[in-house]
Amino acid sequence: MKALSNHHIELKISVYSTKFLSSLVSALQVPSILPTKPQNQPNFSTTFDPYQLLNKSAKSRNYTLEETKILHTHFLKTNTFHSNPEFSNYLLLSYYKVSAFDHALKVFDAIPHPDINSWNLIITCHNRNFRYADSWGTFCRMHALGFHPNEFTYGSALSACIASNFVNRGKLLYSLSIKDGYSLDGYVRSGMIDLFLKSCNFNDALRVFYDESCGNVVCWNAIISGAIKHNEDHLGLNIFQQMCRGLPSPNKFTFPSVFSACAKSQKLDLGKGVHGLVIKYGDGGDVFVATAIIDFYSKCGLVDEALKKFSRISIRNVVSWTAIITGFVQKGEFQSALELFKEMITLKEEINNYTVTSVLSACDNPVLFQIHCWICKTGFYSDPTVKNSLINLYSRTGSIESSEQIFIDSKDLMNPSTWAAMITCFSQNGRLEKTFGFFKRMLQEGLKPDKSCIPSVLSITNRLQFGKQIHCYTVKTGICNNPVVGCSLFTMYSKCDVLNESYMVFREIPEKDEVSWASMIAGFTEHGFAYQAVELFQEMLVDHVISDEKTLTPVLAACSSLQSLKSGKEIHGYFFRRLISAGSPIVHMYSKCGDLKSANLVYDMMPFKDPVSCSSLVSGYAQNGQIEEAFDIFHELIVSGFEVDSFTISSILGAVNGLEIGVQLHGRILKLGLKSETSIGSSLVTMYSKFGNLEDCCKSFEQIKNPDVVAWTAMINGYAQNGNGLAALKVYDLMVKSGIEPDSVTFVGVLTACSHGGLVNEGYRYLDSMVKDYGIEPGLRHYACMVDILGRDGRLKEAERFVKGMPIEADGLVWGTLLAACKVHGDVEIGRIAARKFIELAPMSDGGYVGLSNIWAGLGEWEEVLKIRNEMKGTGVKKQPGWSYV
Repeated sequence: MKALSNHHIELKISVYSTKFLSSLVSALQVPSILPTKPQNQPNFSTTFDPYQLLNKSAKSRNYTLEETKILHTHFLKTNTFHSNPEFSNYLLLSYYKVSAFDHALKVFDAIPHPDINSWNLIITCHNRNFRYADSWGTFCRMHALGFHPNEFTYGSALSACIASNFVNRGKLLYSLSIKDGYSLDGYVRSGMIDLFLKSCNFNDALRVFYDESCGNVVCWNAIISGAIKHNEDHLGLNIFQQMCRGLPSPNKFTFPSVFSACAKSQKLDLGKGVHGLVIKYGDGGDVFVATAIIDFYSKCGLVDEALKKFSRISIRNVVSWTAIITGFVQKGEFQSALELFKEMITLKEEINNYTVTSVLSACDNPVLFQIHCWICKTGFYSDPTVKNSLINLYSRTGSIESSEQIFIDSKDLMNPSTWAAMITCFSQNGRLEKTFGFFKRMLQEGLKPDKSCIPSVLSITNRLQFGKQIHCYTVKTGICNNPVVGCSLFTMYSKCDVLNESYMVFREIPEKDEVSWASMIAGFTEHGFAYQAVELFQEMLVDHVISDEKTLTPVLAACSSLQSLKSGKEIHGYFFRRLISAGSPIVHMYSKCGDLKSANLVYDMMPFKDPVSCSSLVSGYAQNGQIEEAFDIFHELIVSGFEVDSFTISSILGAVNGLEIGVQLHGRILKLGLKSETSIGSSLVTMYSKFGNLEDCCKSFEQIKNPDVVAWTAMINGYAQNGNGLAALKVYDLMVKSGIEPDSVTFVGVLTACSHGGLVNEGYRYLDSMVKDYGIEPGLRHYACMVDILGRDGRLKEAERFVKGMPIEADGLVWGTLLAACKVHGDVEIGRIAARKFIELAPMSDGGYVGLSNIWAGLGEWEEVLKIRNEMKGTGVKKQPGWSYV
């Protein structure tokens, strides 16, 4: 912008002045008028007439400082300097061209009556000398003296505001330009747009652009480029499409930004259309446009198209070479990338640090050593970016010691980015102590961890106290407002199960990006706050945040947890309208919500089936008892050659309704080599115990390589549910000795074992152990098991006292368990109490009425039975009919 303004300031000098310039320069080149001394110094005769110097050839002449000083002396001697402002302006311009700004200022101060061109030149001099405050001061003085700025004045003054980020002064200038009628000038408007964009006020820039219809291509290019740099790719492309429908036509400065947006948003068809426009307008030969096309095709994965364009351009620069190399790297064709790099070296093409870092991404261990040697030989080793890439590359190949050696060899150990690369290296390789140690050393060295370093540390932090210290540091340094840092902070709190703090950090981020919203939604979903996850997604839409697949997956998982088919359908519709297809999460949502028809429809419409969607459909059918349909999809999964995961097999094992089918599945598991996986082994244990086959149950458990708490619990439940309580308790003891801590589900199995074995004292002991040894607060299922233990042993009075003394309010399950015990032992008194409590908690259930009725019937009290049946009729409760497998 500044260069454009300067250019037009020079052109604004009047025609008379331009002719004078031509003549003067021409005269300096004519020996008959200006004889040259032996020292090649110009010699002005006393008969020198400046008006004789009007000559077109003068435009090509550049003066040295010495020549300008001689000319200045002659003007003073002949009084030419004071006779006409055109001569003094010309002298100003001459000093400006040789960058003698101090001389130009002295000339300006000596001009008796400076005109608008004089002021424009001196403002430009200040800009050229980076004196932006002086430039603004000169403009204010000029305005105060009553001079009327023109479009070139405003352009130069805006250039100073842009360079120094004086936004408020720029707004004042724009207001004055509107008043003076220059707001529609292309360079004034483009300057104001540029100022707002560089100060990150994109909305204000957009408002200036839309103030009036504009046919200046510079303004259109500025707003398109600004939109794309501010991640408003969709808007930038829309403005470009408007540009193509009217005036002005796009030029070679428009296309690179548009190709960049198409690459970022992966709009391949639109990018190809823009390529067609480039050919139409004949700008394909421009090296920057050609490089942008190469970069576009490379980033969209069409490396062959990029290579075609690359081979056809006559002038290749380092950017175009780097773009095509990067394209091959991103596609995984590392050998091709290395071949191109070798060709660059052979042709002695320019290579920069971006080229080197891109090539490093394509290296494996043997080639890496050679490239490392070349980097040291050519001097790129001193570049921090290249050094960081080497650290990352050795880290990726597992050579952490080599990464650390590069860090030690670094002369510039005070570079925060190098420290960040080393910390990231330790973090990604799980070296927790090294990560924390380097981070502390970095602070002790007086370095400030940046926004790339903090997330690396937080990503592996599972220590809440340490995470809070880092949080305090980010608040103190002000980088907590960065979306990446903020996202890593609330993810850390979420990982440490402190969701309130996580949400508070999320709320404090001023500019939340789509990743931040998606991460917070995922945090709510993973911690069981599915309703809040859906609410947050709705708030995200209200804030007009553009969402994609990263948000779709966690919010649909939340709908699955809530079993909310209505919300799931609405979210499916929203993403469908935005042409975002993510088959697997949608199939999973419909399957979990029980809408298998919709799940199957989405699955059938998917152009490419994946194992995740197949697994979701298998699980959906299995969990809904449609075992045949589940097996059909499972068979399709195997025939398609997809890898069968443990989740799918576990789901279908859980739905098996016959031992024969279970044995066939077990055979498939053995064939796939999955018998030692914990989740599958646990499912096999559960399946065999369901059919009473404890022998195979034990064999399946023994095949598990590293049984976890789920596997041990499945084995305990297997023995307990098949009436072998002592064996179940022995398994529990083995589990504790192996170092596996039980959870609340394990204790349900243990108490069930005590119930089936009539082990009352053991039941009390295990219930007490839950709290004392493991800090697990008993739930209603545990208390119900304890009531069952007492009830089976006939200790109904004690069971009643136990229920009334529970620290939490008993529910229908607890009272129902007591009622069932009363039925077995024919205890009417306690049975009546249990029945009434059960009816209060579940008034529309027939369980309480039927249980009490059965107690009276067992005692032969048929009148009481009749009373209970009449009471049921009066309340509208109907007894469910009995049923049997036989």
